[in-house]
Amino acid sequence: MTRIEITENLSFSRIVYGMWRLSDDTDTSPAHVQAKIEACLEQGITTMDQADIYGGYQAEEVLGDALRTAPALKDQIEIITKCDIVAPAGRYADAPMKYYDTSRGHILSSVDHSLRLMGVDKIDTLLIHRPDPMMDATETGAALDAVVASGKVRSVGVSNFKLHDWTLLQSAMQTPLITNQIELSLAAHDGFTNGDVAYLQERRVPVMAWSPLGGGALMTGAGPVQDALSAVAAENGVDNSAVAVAWLLAHPARIMPVMGTNNMTRIKALSDALRVKMDRQTWFALYTAALGKEVP
Repeated sequence: MTRIEITENLSFSRIVYGMWRLSDDTDTSPAHVQAKIEACLEQGITTMDQADIYGGYQAEEVLGDALRTAPALKDQIEIITKCDIVAPAGRYADAPMKYYDTSRGHILSSVDHSLRLMGVDKIDTLLIHRPDPMMDATETGAALDAVVASGKVRSVGVSNFKLHDWTLLQSAMQTPLITNQIELSLAAHDGFTNGDVAYLQERRVPVMAWSPLGGGALMTGAGPVQDALSAVAAENGVDNSAVAVAWLLAHPARIMPVMGTNNMTRIKALSDALRVKMDRQTWFALYTAALGKEVP
């Protein structure tokens, strides 16, 4: 599997394993989580995507239990995690409402929590999970610079930011932001035309795509998109999900789809997307089906 260079000494696998639902599985034992990671590694998928809020603030600890049981895995994977969402669950059960917190204190505390729960001594990439309308860019930027300088975090980025959110935060930082994780798929393709992807492409910043299967919507039901996916899937001997992911991989923006599933069969087939032949005409056939009309 090809890799995307993030910094001089850090690269990510082109496909990322998303751990959003890790603690929702009926089996969260260290052995089962280890098996999921090893199934990814066998395909060259080394990058794991976490967030402090996943699983009601439990998913990081589920991963940590597996890494403590099989510590050799720590040197075989890269870990992305996120912070700034505070919701009434887990360690924030007393929060009166859901809100965002990009203060220095919250960022530093979140990093320490994540390191402890996952049982690692560094986070490869920390993302600010959601744009905070109360963000003090000077304070937030300095906090992100500080966690990198401390050695606790190797790189920093954002998630769900618009270009003005990105430029505001980056203007207050010494450390370069290395990615923006945004929703991107055949079901949510506006990023290709509203400037989200173009802005990052211009700056040679790789894109991370969450929900690349449209939350499963692309795989269920019937319609032009499902028909188009099925036709390409049949030609390549894969399922529809592999084609949907290949559509993202074919774009020159160096998109890294984040694939979240607890199904071991599906995990073992994540790299099937690499087998799909995706030329320009095939890409536009799928895009046209998603638009529901010809391009202008």
